[in-house]
Formats: sequence, C-alpha cells, structure tokens
Amino acid sequence: MKTAPARLRRRTVGPLAAVVLAGLLLSGCGGGENAAKPPAPAGQDAQGGAPAAAAPPAGKAPAEASKGGASPGTGAGAGSGKAEQALARSAPQKISIPSLNLSSSLETLQQNPDGTMQTPKDPALAGWYEPGPTPGSTGPAVIAGHVTWNGASAVFEKLKTMKGGDTIKVTRQDGKTVTFTVDKVAEYPKAEFPTLEVYKNIDHAGLRLVTCGGNFDPQKHYYDSNVVVYARMTGAA
Repeated sequence: MKTAPARLRRRTVGPLAAVVLAGLLLSGCGGGENAAKPPAPAGQDAQGGAPAAAAPPAGKAPAEASKGGASPGTGAGAGSGKAEQALARSAPQKISIPSLNLSSSLETLQQNPDGTMQTPKDPALAGWYEPGPTPGSTGPAVIAGHVTWNGASAVFEKLKTMKGGDTIKVTRQDGKTVTFTVDKVAEYPKAEFPTLEVYKNIDHAGLRLVTCGGNFDPQKHYYDSNVVVYARMTGAA
C-alpha cells in the first residue's frame, strides 16, 4: 500500500487527509503474521493479522459509502439508522459489539515514522486512531484490530460477519456512551483499497472498524484484503 504523508490534521479533513488516513489504517492484521505496512490507520505487522491500509486523515469521512465504489469490494447489509447530532471531541475508552459478544478497552494508536498507522500491541484489544476524529464527533473515527495473532483468534476475528443494522457502542472519557448503527460491511483487496470512499468527509459522526480479511499467505504471513465496517452515530446516553 502507499505510504501516507506524515502530517495529519484533526477535525477538518479534505481529500488529501482522507488519503493519508487510509494509508495509516492497514499495517498489521494478525499476530505472528507479517503484512505490508500501509500508510497509517491500522495495519498488520510482523506479528499479526491487523489491518493494513492507508492511514486515516484526521477529520471527517463518509458514514455510508456506495456499495459499488471506485474499487471492487464485497459488502453485506444496509442499515437504516438515522444519524444523530455530533458531540464534542472526547477520547474513547471502550468498544462493545453485542452481535459479536465483544467488549474491549481501547489502545491509542498513532502514526508510525513510515506513515503507517500503529496497530494494537495487545491482539485481544482494539485501538483508536488518535489523530483522527473521536467516536461521536463529526467525521469518520477509526478503530482497528487484529483478526488473528500467531494463528490464534484476535479481537476482530469475527468482524466480517457483522451486518447492516447491527449496533456498536463506544464509551467515552466524558462518560457518554455513543451508539452506532452499521450501514455496510465491505471487503476490499489491499491493492485496491478505496481510500476516499472509506475516509472521505462526512457531515455527521461516523465510525470505521478495520481489520484484515481475504486469503492468508502462510509464506508471506500476509492477508490480501481488508474488512471495513461503516457505521453512523444513532444515539448517545
């Protein structure tokens, strides 16, 4: 994947920022499994099956991308959740996905010197990309996680089984729990990752969950695709 520029801005994101964001996202997807480091959002490192795509730009992104898109990808489900008014910025602390029986505290991910996004150090935990929007604030917040680690299951192993209408809950530092409803789940070849489709500007609070998918090459320790869950904020308490 292409390396993303080192500069990332918060809150306001334009097309270039979106490209940067995408590059960060996918650098490592599975433990003990190497993958090409993408520009920073989350990726796959030599130790795991984490996402390896372009790093996300700090700012806004689309909550709902067309199923077709500029790049080929397969998708599942179409949610109908109505977006709620965005909140002020506040760091996320925990993510819960009822349909997957998943609950994880969140590591904080930054951008690596090579422009890729850091991946979670603990394969059992997901991580939030701190240079981008926070879950609940305007724009596409990014949370990434490993799919496998040294052959064992990791936090986002079942991410691709999510469907439109499923809910995701994120607890924030300000005490609010934000609910997101899934619009779409898609899988894209890493070589054709649709950066702008995934990270383009949006006028509401969106969320992108990213991990690796597709076929795993045991010789290269590499997954050839990325799974992306698109969701939008539909409630807060």
